[in-house]
Amino acid sequence: MKKTLTALAALAFSSAALAAQPLLTPNELQNQLSDSSIRVIDIRDPKSYAANHIPGALNAPYGKWRGPATNPGELPALNKLTELVQGLGLTPESHAVVVSSGASDTDFGATARVYWTLKMLGLTELSILNGGMKAWQTAGLALSDKPSTVAKSDFQPSLNNDLLVTREQLIASVDADGAILVDARPADFFEGKTRHGAAKVPGTLEKAVNVEHSLWFKPGTSQVVDATQAKALAQKNNLADQPKEIVSFCNTGHWAATNWFVLSELVGDPDVKLYAGSMVDWSQAPGALPMANVPNRFQQLVIDTKIWFSNL
Repeated sequence: MKKTLTALAALAFSSAALAAQPLLTPNELQNQLSDSSIRVIDIRDPKSYAANHIPGALNAPYGKWRGPATNPGELPALNKLTELVQGLGLTPESHAVVVSSGASDTDFGATARVYWTLKMLGLTELSILNGGMKAWQTAGLALSDKPSTVAKSDFQPSLNNDLLVTREQLIASVDADGAILVDARPADFFEGKTRHGAAKVPGTLEKAVNVEHSLWFKPGTSQVVDATQAKALAQKNNLADQPKEIVSFCNTGHWAATNWFVLSELVGDPDVKLYAGSMVDWSQAPGALPMANVPNRFQQLVIDTKIWFSNL
């Protein structure tokens, strides 16, 4: 099955040479701004957007693309996402370019998650501004403080569930040893030394490997490496040319979106999926599910206390 998918992906790639590049440099985006199909989507907070943004960019803060505080990785309801993309004037012919602050590698995860969500909704012409607004401003390119508007579209998306793994599907896949589980979190989370505030238990999925989201960035920057370097890193971490599907997860599907983006869009693996709810969703299951690296009860109480104090 995997080989068939790979062959189909190669065929699709050869017939779609003019498809949008997953990553754009500031100058590449600047050269395309006059194209009427371009929709620059600035996912920063409204205050940052109002201060300065790429001319013509539309504001759709990251929080609108996320689930509730109890499970932020949960995909919002289709009607909410439909309203959001219609308000951005998006259609299947649009070339959507996602832009965030570029402040850090963690910030990149927001753009990757929105990119994944747009692809889930059936859009195919998608890009991320590599390095975000930080790279745009460093390049000395034009800025605007005038809000942009666009006519609402009548796009009616449907979800492409081939990009998503649910908790129930993941349980079945783990039981059948049918997937490579990639934990994108920093080591402290993977090793069960801390947890997300909404997760019930520290630890990771059984049989998971830890490939931190930060692996894919040029040293000292918030810019993702190019496809050639990404493939080399994937090979080094045993994530290239795998016969099994790859499932990327983290706490809430944010860091994991970076791993998904690199492996799917840059490395070119056609069988990479995102567990959107990730460890928060897994640990909130009605019945306790198998986990690894779970600390003992005393250690969990210490972690709980640290999280309580950090929230004060």
